[in-house]
Amino acid sequence: MDRTAQRPPRPPGRTVAYEPPGTAPPLHKRAAAVLEAGWTGTSTVPSRGLYPHQWSWDSAFIAIGLRHLSPLRAQTELETLLAAQWADGRIPHIVFNPSVPLDAYFPSPDFWCSSTAGRSAGAPRTVQTSGIVQPPVHALAAWLVHLADPGLSRARGFLTRAYPRLAAWHDYLLHRRDLGGGGLVSVVHPWEQGMDNSPCWDRPLSRVTPAPARSFRRADLDHGAPEDRPTDLDYGRYVRLAADYRDRGYADGPGDFAVEDPAFNALLAASEYALDRIAHELGVTGSARRARAERLTAALVERLWEPAAGMFLCRDVRAGEPVPELGVSGLIPLLLPALPGDLAATLVRTMCGPHFGLGGATRLVPSYDLLGEAFDPHRYWRGPAWFNTNWLLERGLRRHGERGRADALRKGMLHTAGASGFAEYVDPYTAQACGVTGFGWTAALTLDLLHDRPARGRNGLTAIKGEDPA
Repeated sequence: MDRTAQRPPRPPGRTVAYEPPGTAPPLHKRAAAVLEAGWTGTSTVPSRGLYPHQWSWDSAFIAIGLRHLSPLRAQTELETLLAAQWADGRIPHIVFNPSVPLDAYFPSPDFWCSSTAGRSAGAPRTVQTSGIVQPPVHALAAWLVHLADPGLSRARGFLTRAYPRLAAWHDYLLHRRDLGGGGLVSVVHPWEQGMDNSPCWDRPLSRVTPAPARSFRRADLDHGAPEDRPTDLDYGRYVRLAADYRDRGYADGPGDFAVEDPAFNALLAASEYALDRIAHELGVTGSARRARAERLTAALVERLWEPAAGMFLCRDVRAGEPVPELGVSGLIPLLLPALPGDLAATLVRTMCGPHFGLGGATRLVPSYDLLGEAFDPHRYWRGPAWFNTNWLLERGLRRHGERGRADALRKGMLHTAGASGFAEYVDPYTAQACGVTGFGWTAALTLDLLHDRPARGRNGLTAIKGEDPA
């Protein structure tokens, strides 16, 4: 996948926003204020206007930051989400707040019909949720939250109650979602992978007939610029896939869209390591979580590593072939300790090379190939830099001995978060804010970076594997 195209010039007419104004209040206080504004009493909304409910992987990242402000609130954040788990083990990607009007967000509860359409899969009857999932960051978050105040965690039985739910969640993914038969989890909707609008989905989505535009109303355009959001054509395909899955009673199996994604599976492996630490904390024997994590890492290398690209690629299960697009998802396995050293070194070269530009053209890693035909510095997941993926990559760089690059990325993230008003995502060249500002996980991960200073030694991801790297 060698491309000879030159990096496009930095777009003209945009103010570079990397350096925060010197008169701003302390970054810690500003980040804490964002999380306080989003707190509902039991969970944190990513954004009061655009995302007024509880989102699955958002809450995991938010809990990681909240633990520095209030370990009790961080525990409650995860407990609220886990309480909406389905009987088959899945953790839904949205838990709906019944006090929010139906037209505030689409797809709304009356679209998903979880308590009726999901009855055979064990959807809860007392809370409305979506029927799809998001990346499994939750066990990692639970372990880090426990470490913030082990005494409180033990007194409340936090891990004792969370462990069986997290184990069931992983079992669901590993047993129900290995649609390709190679030991990796498949996502059945772009929203499940979390990087909703990535060009990596364009080819698999092209098989999907979009729902008619008149059949739904997009609430997201009330809060974000159309040029920052998915197109109507893409949204129509998202709606069609979700409706078809709902109409099948949320039964897993072959469909129009099934993709093995490197980031989703890498996060599952990282959370298996976390479950291993939780099992040891609770005295649970025979969990074999570490072995599962290592098998997932080996399957990632076997099925998704592409030497010519210098990174991992998504695999279209239905077509039986890799997707030839370079997305940030293919760099996320860098956070895994059992990743072979030569692959880790290659990922770092790719991250810092012309396709992602870290340390050169960009200070944060973009969500998509700078040289790709579909690159757009502002449109949702088609080029902008996101804070959660960069937080994961900062840990991956540190994990594999790239301390200088990790320190530079950490500094860039902190500066950009403050200067952009904790934006949902930013232009990777200029750090101009895109999407909404005051975004939950941006503020939360800023707090985590501020508290988890490199000079203090091992970071949270190291701690989940124990003092000896796995």
